[in-house]
Amino acid sequence: MPALKLERFVAPHGRKVRLDRYDSDRARDLPGCAEAERKIEADGAELARQQDMLLARESHAVLLVFQGMDGAGKDGTIKHVMSSVDPQGCSVASFKKPAGRELKCDYLRRFVIRLPERGQIGIFNRSYYEEVVGTRVHPENLDEQNLPARGRPAESALWRRRFDEINNLEKYLVDNGILVVKFFLHITREQQRRRLLERISEPEKKWKYSPSDLRERGHWDAYLEAYRDVFRHTSTPWAPWYVVPAGERWLSAMVVGHVVLARLRKLDLAYPEPDPDEKREMNAAAKALGREG
Repeated sequence: MPALKLERFVAPHGRKVRLDRYDSDRARDLPGCAEAERKIEADGAELARQQDMLLARESHAVLLVFQGMDGAGKDGTIKHVMSSVDPQGCSVASFKKPAGRELKCDYLRRFVIRLPERGQIGIFNRSYYEEVVGTRVHPENLDEQNLPARGRPAESALWRRRFDEINNLEKYLVDNGILVVKFFLHITREQQRRRLLERISEPEKKWKYSPSDLRERGHWDAYLEAYRDVFRHTSTPWAPWYVVPAGERWLSAMVVGHVVLARLRKLDLAYPEPDPDEKREMNAAAKALGREG
C-alpha cells in the first residue's frame, strides 16, 4: 500500500482548524479494512521491536495523549494499537473529573505524577487537555478549583494562559527525552449517535453507557469550538496534534499505529552496546558456560 503521509493528519499551529476538512471516515486514498488490518499487524511487529529498544536503552520515554468526543473509540484504539507491545513497558492512565485532594493542588499535578519513566510508553486516556476543553465547556468547574482571586483572570485570558503553560510543559518534556504524541479521534455527530445507541442496545457494551453521555452530547458545538482553539494554540512543532479519522475503528487503529511507529523511528533507537569491562565479563562468562557444556 502507498505510504501514509503524516502531514495530512497534523493540525496546523497558529491557524484556525476546520474539522470538517479532516476525514472522519474512510477516504478513497486510504486503505480498506483488509489492507488496514495487514498494516496494523506489520506495524505492530515493528512497534514491539522499537519498544524493546526503548526499554533496553532507557534514554527516552513516550507519552501518547488521546482525546475525543464520547464514543470516539479511545479505549478500543488503545487496545488495538498497543496489543503487540510488552505490558512491562507500557502503562495507561485514565483521568476523570478531579475530586478530593486533587482539587487542592494545581491543575497539572495529577497528570505530571503519572508521566512515564525513561524506557516506558505512557498512555493518557484523556489528559490535562480536559482542563481547557471540559472545564471550558463547564466553567462552573473552575469554582471547585478554588483559584486565588488574583490568579483567576477573565475566562478568555485564563484559557490562553493555560495553553502557554501546557506548551511550556510539553516543551520541557520533549527537551528531556519524553516524546509527546497527541491524537484527537475525529467522529461526526451522526457517528456518535450510532455509537451511543450501540452502548444502549448491545449487551456487551451497556456497561460503557453513562447518563452523562447524552448530557454532554448537548454541548457538541461548544466542545468542537474548544478543541479548535486547543489545536490552534497547542499543535506545536515539538508536540503536534494528529486529527485521526475514527468513524471506522480499524482505520483509527491503523493511523494511530502508523504515527506512533513513525515517531519512534525518528528517535533512532538502538540496543545499548556493553562497555569494555562488560565485554570482558561476558567473554569470561561465555567461556565458563562453554566449559560446563
